[in-house]
Amino acid sequence: MINKNSLRIKRSERNRNKIRLNSKSNFRLSVFRSNKHIYAQIIDEENQKTLFCASSLDKKLALKKGSDKNAAFKVGEFIAEKAKKDGFENKVSFDRGGYIFHGRIKEVAEGARSKGLKF
Repeated sequence: MINKNSLRIKRSERNRNKIRLNSKSNFRLSVFRSNKHIYAQIIDEENQKTLFCASSLDKKLALKKGSDKNAAFKVGEFIAEKAKKDGFENKVSFDRGGYIFHGRIKEVAEGARSKGLKF
């Protein structure tokens, strides 16, 4: 049976294949969106390990609501600060994870770009 989640997973696989073929970097900024929160992580493609992670659940961000655009922007800024501190400014590709580049997904990308992450 085809449902929304299986279609999203198929889109995310297509997106990741394009990233692997066209990308010069071995690291990707992957985004997951749930109804209540948003999560972002930077993954090393060669070793399949998560290097940095951030979410709207982090206590350092002190968010009242984790499912709005403001929270998504702050999550993007937070993960970009972590990555930039270790020298990942130009080494990351953005993986939207099968979601449309709109709304909260777009805000994560804009938040990361505002802190100097380039993709």
